[in-house]
Amino acid sequence: MPATLIDTPARVGINGFGRIGRASFRASLDRTDLVGEPSFPFGSGAAGAVGLHADVFLIRPPSVVAINHTAPSLDYLLHAIKYDSTHGTCKHADKLAIVDGALVFDGTHRIELFSERDPTKLDWSKSGAEYIIESTGKMTTVELASQHIHAAKGRKVVISAPSKDAPTIVVGVNRLKYQKDMDVVSNASCTTNCLAPLAKVLETNWGIKTGMMTTIHASTSSQPILDGFSKKSRRLGRGVGSNIIPTTTGAAKAVQLVLPELAGKFTGISVRVPVNNVSMVDLTVTFNSPVASKEALLEPLRAAAAGVSPNAAGPLSNIICVNDDELVSSDFLGYDQSCIVDAGATVMLDDYTAKIVAWYDNEWAYSVRILDLIAYMSKVDLAE
Repeated sequence: MPATLIDTPARVGINGFGRIGRASFRASLDRTDLVGEPSFPFGSGAAGAVGLHADVFLIRPPSVVAINHTAPSLDYLLHAIKYDSTHGTCKHADKLAIVDGALVFDGTHRIELFSERDPTKLDWSKSGAEYIIESTGKMTTVELASQHIHAAKGRKVVISAPSKDAPTIVVGVNRLKYQKDMDVVSNASCTTNCLAPLAKVLETNWGIKTGMMTTIHASTSSQPILDGFSKKSRRLGRGVGSNIIPTTTGAAKAVQLVLPELAGKFTGISVRVPVNNVSMVDLTVTFNSPVASKEALLEPLRAAAAGVSPNAAGPLSNIICVNDDELVSSDFLGYDQSCIVDAGATVMLDDYTAKIVAWYDNEWAYSVRILDLIAYMSKVDLAE
């Protein structure tokens, strides 16, 4: 009897190994739902080589099988994976090593490494990578992202940013809109992944008349430490460490892509603040139906966190949670949930007007959602 395997095969490649690329890789080391092959010691080809019994459940390797990076050396790449000023030392650091030009996890799983700036020169098929996380921030259209398919021999692409023309999928909101014939999709933005599930629950229960959103957003690597120049706006060219910087956000508009019933009802801005990570959505809404109290407002959000929310495109229990403690941004570092409703900071003006505050780890939780989306895409793609 062969060893038992319970998996859905989804081999992942990462193109671009910045903040989201590295966070996605770290998160993948904890996954067991993306790869369908057993993990054998490096260089062996059969379970018998390691003395496994016939009824053993074979250990699954991590989901990522290839990384395209621009690190100056492989030793530096390994160092950047192991150590991070925001997320700390990787808990799997002692299981990672460079062997024969590849990254090896736990002595058993080989992750091919490429360093190619021209995507048309990549060949994902060499590693078996099918689902490509496009996290350079530069290939955000279907045409550009499709180079991973037509030239580099990948199968599907998930853009880790908003896209002008790729279908936008937010797990827990419109995941069911994904179809097999979609080769390139966008995982929207980290802010949209916080705002959209929240808006979905509010719309389902009371109907939203209008929504005004401000995201108090952590600084990003595109911002200069000291005053410089920005192609986007003069404000974004100012030093990130010494300023509170108002800017634009596409999150409110993107919510309308995944929740068409909210078209024309949402707008918002972003305010960049000098923290490394963890951001906050401040959403002021007017409802179509009256809400009796703040606890009545929070009740369906608590139900969503418990996994019993109606009309959700998939469970929301790993996407939404409600926090009743008096916490600050750094306390939410490393949360998997994309929308952490702050019960204490949420207030009501009257029966029709409320301000809901929700936190999100804009790096980690967003990367977890990318992997969730790929796992779902694989399931759909494999279905009859």
